[in-house]
Amino acid sequence: MRQRQRTWFHSCVRQLTFHKSTNLTFKSTAMASRFQAATLVDSPSYPNSIAWSDENLIAVASGHLVTILNPALPFGPRGLISIPKSEPYPIGVVKREDLASGCLLPTTLSREPRPSVRSVSWSNLGMAPNSGCLLAVCTTKGRVKLYRPPFCDFCAEWIEVLDITERLYDYFASINFEDPDSPPSEISNEPVTDHCCVDDPTDSVLVKERKRRRTNTSGVRNFGSETYCDQIPSGPGSSSESEGEGPSKSRCTKSEGGKSLHQMVPAIQIRGRPSKKIPEICSLPLITADQYASRSAMLSALVVAWSPLLKLSFEICGDPENNSSNCFSLLAVGSKTGKISLWRINAPQYYSIEQSVPPTTVELIGILKAHSSWVTTISWALLASESSSPQVLLATGSSDGSVRIWVGHSEEFMKSTEVNNAPFYPLKEIINMYAAPVSVLSLMSTPSLHKMVLAVGRTSGAFEVWMGDTSMKKFNKVGSYDAHDQVVTGLAWAFDGCSLYSCSQDNFVRSWSLHGSTLSEVPIPSSSPGMRSFSDIPDVFISCLGLVVSPSNLAVAMVRSFDVNQLDHMYEARLQKAAVEFFWIGGQQQKDILSNTSLEFDIEAFPGFTEKELVHWESNILWSLKQYEHCDKPLVIWDIVAALLAFKQSAPSFVDHVLVKWLSISFVDVHVETSIGKVLQHVCKRFGKAASRQLHLLNIICRRVVLSELKADEINSDLLNLGVDDANFTPLKLLNLWMELLSSSERELRERLVDFSISAYKSLASSSSTSEPGYWYPLGIAQMEQWVANNNHRVHKQVKAVATKIITYKRSRRRKVEEEKEQCSYCSASVPFDSPEFALCTGLESKGQKHKLSRCSVSMQVCPITTPLWQCKCCQRWVSNLAPESLFTMCQHYSLDFNSSPPSSTKVASKPLCPLCGILLQRSQPEFLLSPLPV
Repeated sequence: MRQRQRTWFHSCVRQLTFHKSTNLTFKSTAMASRFQAATLVDSPSYPNSIAWSDENLIAVASGHLVTILNPALPFGPRGLISIPKSEPYPIGVVKREDLASGCLLPTTLSREPRPSVRSVSWSNLGMAPNSGCLLAVCTTKGRVKLYRPPFCDFCAEWIEVLDITERLYDYFASINFEDPDSPPSEISNEPVTDHCCVDDPTDSVLVKERKRRRTNTSGVRNFGSETYCDQIPSGPGSSSESEGEGPSKSRCTKSEGGKSLHQMVPAIQIRGRPSKKIPEICSLPLITADQYASRSAMLSALVVAWSPLLKLSFEICGDPENNSSNCFSLLAVGSKTGKISLWRINAPQYYSIEQSVPPTTVELIGILKAHSSWVTTISWALLASESSSPQVLLATGSSDGSVRIWVGHSEEFMKSTEVNNAPFYPLKEIINMYAAPVSVLSLMSTPSLHKMVLAVGRTSGAFEVWMGDTSMKKFNKVGSYDAHDQVVTGLAWAFDGCSLYSCSQDNFVRSWSLHGSTLSEVPIPSSSPGMRSFSDIPDVFISCLGLVVSPSNLAVAMVRSFDVNQLDHMYEARLQKAAVEFFWIGGQQQKDILSNTSLEFDIEAFPGFTEKELVHWESNILWSLKQYEHCDKPLVIWDIVAALLAFKQSAPSFVDHVLVKWLSISFVDVHVETSIGKVLQHVCKRFGKAASRQLHLLNIICRRVVLSELKADEINSDLLNLGVDDANFTPLKLLNLWMELLSSSERELRERLVDFSISAYKSLASSSSTSEPGYWYPLGIAQMEQWVANNNHRVHKQVKAVATKIITYKRSRRRKVEEEKEQCSYCSASVPFDSPEFALCTGLESKGQKHKLSRCSVSMQVCPITTPLWQCKCCQRWVSNLAPESLFTMCQHYSLDFNSSPPSSTKVASKPLCPLCGILLQRSQPEFLLSPLPV
C-alpha cells in the first residue's frame, strides 16, 4: 500500500511539473485554436488513424468501426464500416501437447470480443466504380478488405468489394505456405473449434489506460521559450523504458467475418459459456507449432497503403481487358513476417452510377522481403519524372527500427509475373541497432526532379528527417529530433515539403519548417478566421493518434482521444470517446512560396491578425490555387473556399485583394495594381487564351465565394437573363461584374465543348463509328446548333463556322438526326430548344399542362427521367452524357480540323467531371446520407 501511495505521489508531482512547463511553452505565443471539431463514438488505438481522401472525405479508424465524415459538414451524415467477427483460416491443426509452445501462447491465451481497425488508406480518385476512392481497411486480426461508397445502395454502411487476405490465403495455400517439408497427406484426428487469437507486442506501446508520466490536455504545442529539438543521443539511452513502454501485454482479439488468419485450436470455454459444436474428425493437415506460427504470420497484415494512381500508354500496357483501363494503383500490405505483398488493381474501364462492378483486374505482382521483423508502416510517393513510365518510391519501416527506401518503374508493374521477384529495387537502408521501432513514415517527392524528403517517427518519441536524390542515390540525414515524450503517431508534410507536422501519444502537435538542410520548430498560428464555439466538446484530451493535411494544405485535421475519467460517465463518456479537430495552417510562413506578396490596405481593419499572418495567408492561398492549375491534381478546394468565406465575414477587402492578385497572375500574367472592377473587365477579354482548369477554378470561386449568398438555381437563371429582378438580385455593381465574369467564363467553356463535339461528330460519322458504353461520343448536335444560333452575337467566329459546316455536311449526306426532335418524358409532347439549362414542353392540347425538364449540361439534350443522373455539387446542374476528357486539358480555345481524323480523346473513357466546374460529379443522395463536397 505504501509503495502504491508513493508511486501515485511521484506521478502527481510529475504531472504538476509537466503542466507548469506546458504553460511556459505557450507563454510567448497564444495557443492555436481549432475552427471546427466532431466527436467520435469510439477511440483509435494505433498510429496514423486518420486519412483524408481526394473526394474530401475523412476516414478515422475508431475502435471496431471506421467512421467516415465530411469536413464541410462535420456534424452532418456519416458513413461507417463495422468490422465483423470471422472464422479461422484452415491452415492446419496442432497437437494438444504443442499448444503450450512459446510461439503459440499468444494465440491460445489472447481474448478480444471484437477486432479493431489497425490501419486505413484511401486510393486516388478513379478507382471506385463511380470514379471515387476506395478505402482499404486492415484489422487487428490481420484481415485486409477494400470498400466502396454506397452511391447506388442508399445506406450508411460502406460496401465491401474485395477481400485481399482471402486472395493471399489462396496463393499461399497453392504453394503449401512455402513449406515443401510439410506432408499434405498427414491428416489430423484432433477435434477443433473456431476459437483463435493473435498477439500484438506493439500494443504495449499504445495502451491507452497505462499510467503516463506526462499528460497534456491543451493539445497543440507551439514553439516557445523551451526547446524540444535536442538531438537524440545514440546508444542504449533510447531504450524501451525511456520511450515510455510498459511491459508487453497481449491484446485480446477475436476473429472477424470470413476465414481467420490463425490455426484452429482446441475449444477453450470463455466466461463459462459452452463451446460450439466440435467436429469429430478434422481433415486439415497436422503441422508443428512453428509451422502454424509461421503460416499465421504470413496472413497477419499490420498496415496497408495505396500508391499514387499510375497511367501508362496503350503501347506499353496493351489493350484493356475485363472492364479495366490503363490506369492502376498498387496496394501494399505489410505483414508480421517482414514481407510486403504488392497488389495491382486496375481502375474501371468506364464509370457508372447505376450499378457497382467489383474490380476485375486484381493481381498479386510480388512479395517483397522488406525487413526481418514486423512491417509497421508504409508510405508512397510519385517521383517527379519526365519519362512516360513514371517511377514510384516506397518507404517501409519495421519494429526492429530499420527503414528502407525502394524504387519501382510503372512499366515493370504490368509485366511482373514472378511473385517472389517483386519489381522494386532498394535505394537506401537506414539501420541503427539502438533505434526504437518505427511507428510512422511520411514520404514526399519535391518539385525538384528526383528529389524527396522522408520523415521517420519512432516509438521513443523522436523522429528523423532525410533528404535524397534518387538519380544520384544520395541521401542525407537532416537530423534527429527528440520532439515528443511518447510514441510519434503522425507525420505529415505540407507545402511541397517545406513544412512538417508531427503528433504523438503525449497529446502534443508540433509544427516544423524545413529551410535548405535545416529543420526548425515554428509556431502554429493562433489566429483563426471564422472562429466557432464548441462549448459542447470537452477539452480533456489525453492522446493524439494521427494527423493529416487538407488537399490544399491550408488546414490540418487530427484525431484525439478523451480522458474518459474526466467525462460525465452518464452522458459524455458513453458517446464521446474521441474527436476530430481542424486547425488552420494557412497563416504559417513558408519558404519562397510566393515572394511578391504585399498589402495595400490598413492592417487595423483586421483585428486579431498581424500583418505577417495576413501576408502568409495571402501567399499560401495563391500558392494553393496555383497548384490546381495542373490537370493531374483533383479539383478539391474545400479548404480554400472555407478560408475565403471565413475572411469574407470579417475582412471582405482582404478577400478582394487576394482575388484581384490571383486573377492578375492567372489571366494577365502580371499583377495589375488597380481596382477590382477594372481587373474584372480586363480578365473577360483573356478567356480565349486561358486553360480550361483556370476557368473551372474561376467559376467555383465566383459561385462559392463571391456569390455565396445566392442559390445555384438563382445564379443559373440570372446568367440566362430569365426575368430575375435585378434590383433585388444583384444590388451592387460589383456583383454584376462578377456575374458577367461568370457568364463569360461558362460561355467560353460551352463554346469549347460545342466546337470539339461538332468537329468530332463529322469525323466519327464519316468513319461509321458508334457510341460505346463509357466512351465519349458527340451527342446533341442539333441542340448545339440551336445554341450557336441563339448566341450568334456572342460566340467566336470559328464556332459559327464549324456549326455552318456541319449543317451543310448533314444536308449533303441527307442524314436524318434522331435527336433533332425531342419529346417530353411525361406527356410525349414536343420540346423546343430555348435554353441549355432546362426546357418546357409544348403540352397537350387537351390538358394544357407544360412540364419543366432539365437538360444535360454536356449534350444540352433533355435528361431522361428513368435512369440515374450525375449531379454537380457546385452549380447543381445535371449530366446524362459525360464530357470528353480533352475539354478539361485544353490550354486555350482551339478548333479542330473539320476534315481531320477522329481525335484520339474520343477513344478514351470519359471521366465524370462537370464541364463548367471541373469537379467530380456524383449521384444525388438523400440529405440524411453522406455525400462528399469537393467545394
